[in-house]
Amino acid sequence: MIAAFGRMSLPVTLFLNEARHMIARNKIVEFLNSYLDPDKTPDSSCNGLQVQGQKKIKKIGLAVDASMLTYEMAVDEKCQMLMVHHGLIWNGIRYVSGTVLRQLKYLMDNGVNLYASHLPLDKHPVVGNNIQLAHMLGLTDTRPDFSYRGVEIGCTGVFRKPLSIREIADRLKSSLGGLPVLLPFGKKKNVTIGIVSGGGAGELPQAIDQGIDCFITGEAEHQNHHQARDNEINVIFAGHYETETVGVKAVGRLLEKKFGVKTVFLDAPTLV
Repeated sequence: MIAAFGRMSLPVTLFLNEARHMIARNKIVEFLNSYLDPDKTPDSSCNGLQVQGQKKIKKIGLAVDASMLTYEMAVDEKCQMLMVHHGLIWNGIRYVSGTVLRQLKYLMDNGVNLYASHLPLDKHPVVGNNIQLAHMLGLTDTRPDFSYRGVEIGCTGVFRKPLSIREIADRLKSSLGGLPVLLPFGKKKNVTIGIVSGGGAGELPQAIDQGIDCFITGEAEHQNHHQARDNEINVIFAGHYETETVGVKAVGRLLEKKFGVKTVFLDAPTLV
């Protein structure tokens, strides 16, 4: 009996160690809801746990977009939860058919929890996309700024040492990848910087009104060219996808530290 028990002790120990590293889904969801506070931010995204899966979490995938590609990557990585910036459900579900049906079925068949945080993650003062971009660039004196539907979603900051638009773009490219697009119509050297990640092109007029030297966002709108040229401001479009990779990564680092779970960033860049 003793010998038999000894032979079983190793797998039993491994099982117990494995179990200790499994965290209840509800604990993680409750923490994210409290930390990101989605209910205080009006948003077309249905932020929070959009799809319920397994009850115990060992590994969490982090991605910009909810898509079949990122779901499959999460399953391949043996993730029990996927946290994304752009979720599956916007303005509620009207029909469970087509793409929505396929995605829901895949997530449910594989027991993957899907958690989404859109504007709450953009604007968060610690792990948000915009403040993370500001820290990445080395900005100081950062503060929340830029209003979108009554919500402050971006930030402004300053460089201690003025940089050219090309030097700023090179920093972004080095850290984020992608191919930044420049509208070099402003000062040769930039001190004051405004940032609105992702689809923040509509906030360019606010940057102009504030007299900011350089405005950074993800993707362009047609009218931005003449807005920038007529008002002599520098603009950098660093990629919608690229500028929104930093927030989920920051959340991942936080979850690892707080819960001891593993996280993995699932890189699935778009072509637009």
